[in-house]
Amino acid sequence: MTTPTPTTPNETGPGSVLAGLDAEHMHGIYLHLHAHPELSMQEHATADYVAAELDGLGIENFRCGGTGVVGIIRNGEGPVVAFRADTDGLPIAEDTGLDYASTVTGTLEDGTAVPVMHGCGHDTHVTSLLTAARLLADRTDAWSGTLVLVFQPGEETAAGARAMVDDGLWDRAPRPEVVLGQHVMPGQAGTVNLSHGTAMAMADALRVTVYGKQSHGSQPQASIDPIVLGAHMIARLQTIVSREIDPRSPAVVTSGTFHAGLKENIIPDRAEFTLNIRTFEQEVRSQALAAVRRIVIGEAAVSGAPEPLIEEIYTFPRCHNDPAEAERIESALRAELGEENVAVSEPVMGSEDFGHLADSIGVPSVFWMFGGFDLGEGEPPVNHSPFFGPAMEPTLTTGTRAAVTGILAYLGTKP
Repeated sequence: MTTPTPTTPNETGPGSVLAGLDAEHMHGIYLHLHAHPELSMQEHATADYVAAELDGLGIENFRCGGTGVVGIIRNGEGPVVAFRADTDGLPIAEDTGLDYASTVTGTLEDGTAVPVMHGCGHDTHVTSLLTAARLLADRTDAWSGTLVLVFQPGEETAAGARAMVDDGLWDRAPRPEVVLGQHVMPGQAGTVNLSHGTAMAMADALRVTVYGKQSHGSQPQASIDPIVLGAHMIARLQTIVSREIDPRSPAVVTSGTFHAGLKENIIPDRAEFTLNIRTFEQEVRSQALAAVRRIVIGEAAVSGAPEPLIEEIYTFPRCHNDPAEAERIESALRAELGEENVAVSEPVMGSEDFGHLADSIGVPSVFWMFGGFDLGEGEPPVNHSPFFGPAMEPTLTTGTRAAVTGILAYLGTKP
């Protein structure tokens, strides 16, 4: 990505709306959200804060999916467009050194107390959308149609989009013709990139419990060792990508955890490991998941062990940019941000539940990335790092400009 060139908002179109941007208010929202993150599906205070901001703007809103908030701006005849911002934080101890760094803690579902931070930049997403909402509510003369603002919880656990849809999101809010969204990434602040077609990978997380037979460590012949068995499973699982999947079809199989035993001289009766599988194509996804099951069950059988338990932890849907709509958004962003600040990118192996919002009602969607760091200062931290602290500017202004520009690519003219 190139270093962004400062640009002056256009006198017409998105630029005219953006001319009213209140940077002080925008920064205040961000500082509050960054310092007060909440875990997935526990975003109660965040939801209250978002609803209060919408109430202050006179924007109709309601709760959905537990801790989700939906705002609706009805502005005459025209298309219906939805824009989504995710709201949850992560169980990470922030180490950015920022004077507004999070010091809060939360509690996981199992009761474990953990530090919490906005380690994936969802605070920038909420700030950008709230600021865009303020700008568009103030300039209803510049556009026509209906805007649905979706402040979605639980993206990190793939629970939030589904929870909102299951709670009647598209029965309670006007059904959109397109769903838009964006995400901050460790790229050059001031720039945007998007993919045409596949944008992000599907993901499946599994928990495998391997059963064995416990014995004294000095008598391995009396055992069925679940540690050795689990290790063989994990090693064999790595051959799925290297020897079963067509090398022209990207896929990743990762084992992120392995737990077994309590003492060095006891062979335990079980072991547990987790898997993360990422693919771009549904056929490859099905092939990989079937191979995982075949290998895990097969390795247990040849070891004389009981059949393992394979449980789904979560599943992320596809994140697909409709090519025609992506072309429309790309053209609008280039016109507003400058040709040099917008790039077309390849899909990434990260995952999002954003796609479920559009796929659930069969409409197209577009999801793009905006940078949050000065690459001239060295390699930026990646998302989910304790050091992930995007520069407030030009990150927030760019996120807001991109949001307004994407929305007005559909709602920007009076009928």
